[in-house]
Order: sequence, then C-alpha cells, then structure tokens
Amino acid sequence: MNFPILSFITFFPLLGAVCIFAIQGKKTDYIKNSKNVAIFASVLNFVLSLYLWFNFDNTHSGFQFVEEYEWLKGFINFKFGIDGISIIFILLTTFIAPICIFSGINSISFRIKEFLILILLMETLMIGVFCSLDLVIFYLFFEGGLIPMFLLIGIWGGEKRVYSAFKFFLFTLLGSVLMLVAIITIFILTGTTDVEQLLNLKIPENYQYFLWLAFFSSFAIKMPMWPFHTWLPDAHVEAPTAGSVILAAILLKMGGYGFIRFSIGLFPNASEYFAVLIYVLSVIAIIYTSLVALMQDDMKKLIAYSSVAHMGFVTIGIFTMTKQGVEGALIQMLSHGIISAGLFLCVGVLYDRKHSRLISSYSGVVNFMPKYSLFFMILTLGAIGLPGTSGFVGEFLVLVGAFKISKFIAIWSSTGIILAAGYMLWLYKRVVFGSILNSNLKNIKDLNIFENYYLLALVAVTLFFGFYPDPLFQTFNLSVDNLILQYEMR
Repeated sequence: MNFPILSFITFFPLLGAVCIFAIQGKKTDYIKNSKNVAIFASVLNFVLSLYLWFNFDNTHSGFQFVEEYEWLKGFINFKFGIDGISIIFILLTTFIAPICIFSGINSISFRIKEFLILILLMETLMIGVFCSLDLVIFYLFFEGGLIPMFLLIGIWGGEKRVYSAFKFFLFTLLGSVLMLVAIITIFILTGTTDVEQLLNLKIPENYQYFLWLAFFSSFAIKMPMWPFHTWLPDAHVEAPTAGSVILAAILLKMGGYGFIRFSIGLFPNASEYFAVLIYVLSVIAIIYTSLVALMQDDMKKLIAYSSVAHMGFVTIGIFTMTKQGVEGALIQMLSHGIISAGLFLCVGVLYDRKHSRLISSYSGVVNFMPKYSLFFMILTLGAIGLPGTSGFVGEFLVLVGAFKISKFIAIWSSTGIILAAGYMLWLYKRVVFGSILNSNLKNIKDLNIFENYYLLALVAVTLFFGFYPDPLFQTFNLSVDNLILQYEMR
C-alpha cells in the first residue's frame, strides 16, 4: 500500500481541529458547525482505523504500513509503523475519541469550540505515540499530550482545577525529562534513534540499567505506578468527564505501551534485573490503592484509585515475560480503557444532573434511572473481572503468567480481585440501591439519546471481548511471540 494511511489517521483529527479553528459566524452557527466537524473527523477516523485493522496481516510479526521521511538529515527520520501490539491501542484511541466528543457536546456549556479543538488535538498526539518508530518522534508525541490535557483540566475542571492541572503537568514532565536524557544517550551510543534498528542492536549492558531507570521514571509516572500515583486522583476529580475518560482510557496506557516497546525491547537485561522491583511495587499498588478506594466518598476518586490497582496487574503481566502474562496485560489495558471510560461517564451522567460526585448524595437511583443502572451494573462487573466480561480475560491471563514466575506474587495479586469486588459492589449498592434519602433525586431523568448510545457501545465491547477475545489474540499473537523470543535471545 503506497497511501500513507498511518499519517492520515494520525493527522486527520488535527485537520479537523484546524477547520474548527477557522469557523466563523454567529455563535449558534459556529458552535453547531464545530460540533459537526468534530463528530465527522472523529467518527471517520475510527472507521479508517477499522479498515487498517482489517488489512493488517496477522501472519507477519514485524512492523507494517511503514512510512519514513527524512526530517533532520543524519539525525532524525519521521518514521511511522505498527505491529500487532500498537494497532490495538490505535483502535482504542479512535474508538474513545468520538465518545469524548459526544460526552463534551452533552455536558460542556462554555468554550465548546476550544474544547473540541483540544480533544481532536489530543487524538492526534495519542495516535502518534502508538505509531512512532523513532525515539525522538515518540518523545514529541508523548510529551505533546501534556499541553492539551493541562488546558482541559485547567479550563473546564472543578474548583481545584489549577492545582490539579499543574500537579499533573509537573509530575509527568519530570519523568519525561529523564527519558529525554536517555534518548540522547542512546543516540550517542548507537548513532541512531530508529526503533527498528535499535531492536536489532544490543545496547551495552552497563548502560542498560541507567537507561532503563530513566525510561521507567517516565512510564511509571504516566501509568501511574505506586508511589508515583498521587497526581492521578486529583487530576481525575477535577477534570471534566471527557478529560477523565481520556486519562483513564488512553494516557495511562502509554506507560504500559512504553514498557513493552522500549523497556523490554531495548533493555532486556535491565528488565530482568529490575523485574522484582516491578513485582513489589505492583503488588503494593494492587493492595494499598484498593484499600484506599474502599475509604472514598468521591466516586471519581474511587475509580481513579481502582485504575492504579488495575495497572498493577498490567505491570506484573508485562514483566513476567510469559506469553500469557504479556497477552493478559494487553487485554487488561484494552479492557480497562473501555470499562474505566464507561465508569467515568456514568459518574458524569449523575454529576450533570445533580452536580455532585459524592456517593452519599445518591441512593435508590435505580427507581428513577433503570437504563442507567443496567449499564452501570455491567461496567461494575467488568471492573471486578466477572467471567463473560473483558476484565476477566485480562486478569486471568495475568495471574496465570504470574503463577509461572512466582506463586507468592500470584496469590498476593489475586487479593486485588477480592478487594475490587468489595469497593466496586459497595459503590454500586450505595448509589443504585437502598432507600431514597435525597428527595431531590425524585426528578432525576434517565439517560438521554447521546448517553444511551455511547454507554451501550462501551458495554457491547466489554461483553463482546469477554465472550470472544479471539480477534485480539489473532492480532497481537505473533508480535508477542516475537517480543518474547527477542527477550530470550538477549
């Protein structure tokens, strides 16, 4: 295929953002036109990503649809390409982006034009992360996402939005500066930042440990891992619903993707050496943040802490370097992206109606919002990892992979499933069931057409891949095999 489809999918949302920026006229007209352009750009991009998936060769383990253009002669080439691992994250991004736009249209009441521009810009930057085959290009996309997310939190966030926006920005920037130093070091050592070339080169072992820690600082903060997670609950609580969805569904996955693509791929010896550190931090994250989640009265903060716990399963799965563990981590990331997006949207539905995120403000919601309660229930069960949901597939495979490495790690990790059942079912019970304590809830309305369709889409994907995950396995099977083979041949 000669058509640069990866570049088109990456930059088409940016083109949509430029078109929205150029729209002029009466306020009612340019708002309507801005919404139409944003919907068109995001939906079409999702359709194109499906086309990309259908044309992806599952029998080939290397990078496909490779594009390369000279940028800085003798230094950096603009290089795109995907394998079975990166394509699932592109699909996740293009699927979530239209949902964020529909959610924003439904809930944002001011500066809607600027909001839509930032969402489309975020989509471009996030897709670029998963397509990049040059370390410098990856870094530019990886860091570029800080700016629109900073603005989304800082402009449309809650009362403490400025504090949360700066905390998010400074935390993630600090880790990424160290990664930049590591990238410069790699170029000095090897003379290239081309990922394909670097995967076939052996970086000197004595340098691997420093470089691994530098990359770790960035990816661990982005996921985030314990104890680098403190920015996430604040960011989630203050961010608008669409911002929380992007954070949970996509941005956290950049850290996991980075561990797979770079930490394991480029520094295999260091990855083996530091694996025990990863296991310890992950188990602490699973247990500690689950216990903290049990103590929360803010629904967003509870789901944020649950995200940290779920990412603990992901890091354990990745660093087991077993087929089951890595594949489980990939499915867990995809599943968490879908389910957490749905949970934050469920919180957003209630917040739009009653302007409160506190669990204590709600009770007996099922009496007035039966459709909402049904969707919320399925997403809650998915977060627990009930069989028949995508959450079960990912967690089960991760635990199988962990059991092969250490029974101790597998047993302690499995306690997270019990704790997740505790805080998620308790959340659902307090909000949906029980007697009606707040008389103001009697006039609360069930889902509107926008909310109905995007929650239905998320629930449908959760159940589909819960019962039939085979399309995912077929997509990344050979890429995972190749990753493990390269690791074992280090």
